Amino acid sequence: MSSLLQPIIPSDSINLHTTPQPTFGELIKTGQFEQVLDNALTWGIDLAANIILALVIFFVGRFIILKINGLSNNILKKSSWDVVLKGFISSIVQTILFIVLFMIIIRAVGVKTVSIAALIGTMGLAIGLAMKDNLSNFAGGVLILLSKPFRGGDYIKAQGLEGTVVSIGILHTILRTGDNKTVYIPNGPLSTGNITNNNSLDGTLRTDIVVNVDYGSNVEEVKKVLLAIAREHPKVLIQPDPFARMTKINTATLEFTVRVWAEKADLWGVNHDLTEKIYQNLFERGMISSLQQMTIHMAKD
Repeated sequence: MSSLLQPIIPSDSINLHTTPQPTFGELIKTGQFEQVLDNALTWGIDLAANIILALVIFFVGRFIILKINGLSNNILKKSSWDVVLKGFISSIVQTILFIVLFMIIIRAVGVKTVSIAALIGTMGLAIGLAMKDNLSNFAGGVLILLSKPFRGGDYIKAQGLEGTVVSIGILHTILRTGDNKTVYIPNGPLSTGNITNNNSLDGTLRTDIVVNVDYGSNVEEVKKVLLAIAREHPKVLIQPDPFARMTKINTATLEFTVRVWAEKADLWGVNHDLTEKIYQNLFERGMISSLQQMTIHMAKD
């Protein structure tokens, strides 16, 4: 019976205390330079192998991600979803795939996920503070997609900027301005701020032109001239009918406002054409002075 209680593995074969490997500093102090070179060579080979392995996995993984992203984009194109929503989903899919690729690489080179989790936990506060704005922007993008204050192709004004909506990314909404510049607006402030969507349901927009004429000008004549110029433009819509009225009395001028409607694509051209023609016509009629004058009355002593 006592023989059955004997351990299967001899006690003298169990080494509970492993001898720690000497560091480079200890080897140098003891003059073991050959061992130092051997260890350095081994470390360098391992490092090079890990770098090569990481690069191979990265490029192969990146190729696969691009293929998957292209496939998902083709599927999204066939759907009836809004173009902005399609772009947002595509960005999320690509980001998730690259995060998975990063985790695969660090596991392949021998970094333990437990160590990574401990590191992230230690740096949690710093990471949280650094990512605060990005998390807000991500949440803002989700809110924009859910509330739909605008769609792709809409012309909006927000955060002191204006332009046509190109896409909504994970963190930013991209606008194309009238002078063909690309503007990135963070989704967080955009989702909580005021947004003016200039797109109407029938695709028409209104433009207002402010005109200042000299004192003494005949109000009815000015209105008649402004309306005639507006109605003569081939791209100004007949309905709603153009509007021209005196809207303000300034210190040295009378202010008139002209309001016309046009198709979205024609709006800027109409605005520029009318502004030029109005100035030329009123100047020829002597209603706009070439020099603004101010009379100052000096008080007597």
